[in-house]
Amino acid sequence: MTTAHDYSEGVDPERALKYAIQHFSGDRTEIVEGVISNVTPSWDHENAAEEIRDQIRPRVKELDCVTGSGNLDLPGSPNWYVPDLAVVPKALAKGGSALLPDQVLLVVEITSESNAESDRVVKRKRYAEYGAPLYLLVDRMEATVTLFALPGRLGYSKVDGPHPFGTPVLLPEPFGIELDTSGL
Repeated sequence: MTTAHDYSEGVDPERALKYAIQHFSGDRTEIVEGVISNVTPSWDHENAAEEIRDQIRPRVKELDCVTGSGNLDLPGSPNWYVPDLAVVPKALAKGGSALLPDQVLLVVEITSESNAESDRVVKRKRYAEYGAPLYLLVDRMEATVTLFALPGRLGYSKVDGPHPFGTPVLLPEPFGIELDTSGL
């Protein structure tokens, strides 16, 4: 008599799902609180990311870092993020594996109609919980920019903003630069 094998034994569902996302989906597929979505940014969304990237690029190079939108894993949760922009130490950007939020220097999320609440609430909470030191929220629906700093389990304890587009925003150390938000 043949018995059916239980293949679920010893399988970590979180790990299996994140493996599938990494190996069998598009570059910009993320999981937010267990919901899988393919993120396809519009050109004005990309323009906002480029405006920020261009302004921080000289300082990023001085810090021996790179900018990009690579994968961020939030272990122990049903989350796998692809931020619109992140600043990562160059040494950690090698090897192709996902990083943890506390390994980046800055995470930038730019809202779209489809993800605005997720960026404003869920990702802000999770980035703080997982130690991303700076979270810059560019809210295109509200035409504001907010910088969150000093992460902790209960959220960010320092909030600078929301500031209307056009208001300069200081990115603290290790950046120590003023961000011109008029082109966002």
